Amino acid sequence: MRKGKKKLAWEVNKGLRPRKNPTHPRTLENHQKVLRDLKLFATDVDGVLTDAGMYYGESGEELKKFHTRDGMGMKLLQAEGVITAIITMENTKIVERRGIKLGIPEVFQGAKDKVSVLLNLSEKYGIPFGQMAYIGDDVNDVEALKAVGYAAAPADCVEEVRQVVHYVCKKNGGEGAVREVIDRILAAKGAQ
Repeated sequence: MRKGKKKLAWEVNKGLRPRKNPTHPRTLENHQKVLRDLKLFATDVDGVLTDAGMYYGESGEELKKFHTRDGMGMKLLQAEGVITAIITMENTKIVERRGIKLGIPEVFQGAKDKVSVLLNLSEKYGIPFGQMAYIGDDVNDVEALKAVGYAAAPADCVEEVRQVVHYVCKKNGGEGAVREVIDRILAAKGAQ
């Protein structure tokens, strides 16, 4: 510990991530406890809630494809009292509208430092990083994934992400990966 200073939540949680044998029963038991105690679920957008494609209409408008089951999963988490958040580097009206439609209380766009956003949420709600989950797919998500108690990624994530997460989904981004993780959380909480 730094002399005279309190350790930040993400510093304390760094050592929780057993990577050597993810199917070891002790590791699975730890994951179940973390999932059961989760209070906040955050997600990236492009490549996670969407298929990472950038679609443009004739007049230049940008389009994104979201998976409806991911949206239902967010609503199911909210019904269990889990705070939901979107943290993305992008800054579009599409993401703002999706957040509003799903009733997501915390939508952060233009986020270059996602750990700072998580720290802000930790302080705002009094939730330690160990009781947070984050799903991301690319190098700009790595530090946030390392910081939280449960880190996940879509099947088509980049290798750097694959090396730091607790769980790699069977589904790709924009194809139900977020719902896959949410279903694991809900199962651990006994909500399914």
